[in-house]
Amino acid sequence: MSVVVIQPRRHTRLLAPFRRSPSLAAGSLIAGFVIAAAILAPVIAPSDPNAQDMAIRLAPATLSHWLGTDGFGRDILSRLIYGARPTLAIISLVALLMAPLGITIGMVAGYYGGFVDRVLMRFTDMVMSFPRLILAFAFVAVLGPGLINAALALALTSWPPYARQARVETQAVRRSDFLAAAEMLGIRGPRLIFGHILPIVTPLAIVRIALDLAGMVLIAAGLGFLGLGVLPPTAEWGKMVADGTPVIFDQWWVAASPGLAILVLSLGFNLIADGMRDLMDPRHG
Repeated sequence: MSVVVIQPRRHTRLLAPFRRSPSLAAGSLIAGFVIAAAILAPVIAPSDPNAQDMAIRLAPATLSHWLGTDGFGRDILSRLIYGARPTLAIISLVALLMAPLGITIGMVAGYYGGFVDRVLMRFTDMVMSFPRLILAFAFVAVLGPGLINAALALALTSWPPYARQARVETQAVRRSDFLAAAEMLGIRGPRLIFGHILPIVTPLAIVRIALDLAGMVLIAAGLGFLGLGVLPPTAEWGKMVADGTPVIFDQWWVAASPGLAILVLSLGFNLIADGMRDLMDPRHG
């Protein structure tokens, strides 16, 4: 009598984490919606985000302009859709820069210890001693406004927590048997760090990245609000909030629409981080 083994379908395996964590599912849905809107902006935006019509400036919501218009008569919905692009670009660049930098510094410090550890950690402490937002503003003020400069400023001020976390995890496994066995086989230095230690520190680093992305959305919007982010007339949520501030009591929708978008995207990343923590951190769930 033969036994038939039914393998789970691929899509079932892919959906399993979302079924186990409603927070991850909800956050991924929110972030996915925003990302899809940003990618499809030329297709779904009802009008040119930079087209001005002073005859309808500060108009409330109508069938032609679902979220009204701003002080230059530009369609707020179109600018909201296009404004997701620079925000997502900034936080993506920051994640690609800050996490590898911090993790590498932390693993090197934890693996070698001694003088190397003291030097790297004192430098990390020095960077952490400055308020991140203020330091990011200072970098942008020196480098000048712009998408790349804003991302660099945020990345250069956001890596220390990753370094400290990676250092602690590296020290915890530094004297483990499996690393000793790898060293006996001749695996040492960078090969050991990136081949054996990196997979250990990656799960919690991914959770931290997801959690930090929510804060990055707020900081990126803050840079735009102060005029230190993307240069006009490019649509950007923080700059849109700043443009609507002078008329917030009369034409509240000008500032409320991008403000709500910032809130929703930040909430989405927070939910993703909470769900990923439950799935990837063995101390939870």
